[in-house]
Amino acid sequence: MTSIVRAEGLVKRYDRTLAVAGLDLDIAEGEIFGLVGPNGAGKTTTLRILATLLEPTSGDAEIAGWSVRRNPNEVRRVLGFMPDAFGVYDDMRVWEYLDFFGRCYGLPAASRKRIIGDLLELVDLADKRDTYVQGLSRGMQQRLCLAHALVHDPKVLLLDEPASGLDPRARVELRELLRELRSLGKTIVISSHILPELEELCTSVAIVDRGRVLASGRVADIEQRLRVGAVLRARVLAEGEALEAARDWFAAQPDVAAAAILPDGIVELGFRGDEAGAAALLGTAVASGLAIASFSRAASDLEELFLQVTGQDEPVAVSA
Repeated sequence: MTSIVRAEGLVKRYDRTLAVAGLDLDIAEGEIFGLVGPNGAGKTTTLRILATLLEPTSGDAEIAGWSVRRNPNEVRRVLGFMPDAFGVYDDMRVWEYLDFFGRCYGLPAASRKRIIGDLLELVDLADKRDTYVQGLSRGMQQRLCLAHALVHDPKVLLLDEPASGLDPRARVELRELLRELRSLGKTIVISSHILPELEELCTSVAIVDRGRVLASGRVADIEQRLRVGAVLRARVLAEGEALEAARDWFAAQPDVAAAAILPDGIVELGFRGDEAGAAALLGTAVASGLAIASFSRAASDLEELFLQVTGQDEPVAVSA
């Protein structure tokens, strides 16, 4: 896949504080890429460097082939940025707010009206067109600021903690909107310390701490690199002694380290093999007469992986 965001050796130092410490990124076009890390990990500083709002102390980054150091104006034409503390202007109506930024980007008057209408439809604010900005809820203001970041039709979106302060319904709406933007061809880089939300949304992640990328890639790939084997779950159509016999059968297999019965007839397996071994195990189980209703790898736990990675002394090399 073609890389659209690349960073090599990014360093940002404030006096005696090292905010970003040689950070590397490689983000493929069309991804929803998550920067995962605690507050103070360097996520916001990294996004501001990518957005050309901060100049790195050393290193460089490219957005769609343009250097943030040498070609900042070209970067801004292909980039939309939504900061963690988004700004909205009082005494402006929703359409006026977007029209203002459309003018800043030099959009012709003939196309601004159409673009504003399309964006308000996209972020589900068409019925709030004439509402004053300060009268919107926080979730609506968040969607309006996302529309502002889209007004010049950028290829890449940088979103810093976009779900911060939103209620559960607004978070769900934001996730669905970001998935829709990806389907429209946008590449989205999103930072957050709310790990379960990124796990649901992102195609790949980078785990960041103390200004460094400790691991990056798909969550499943990071898990595979860190763990020996996997956790498998088999739902067996059996009860009582028959279910216990199924558990014992699995426990006796060479690559199964442990087997336990969970609710709903699920047998959870600690498995030492690879994907081919898991497929062979399923085939053997069916051939042995076990009624397997479902057989799958347990979902990865991004929070658990984050704790594992940040507890290590050296970065974990995982490719996307």
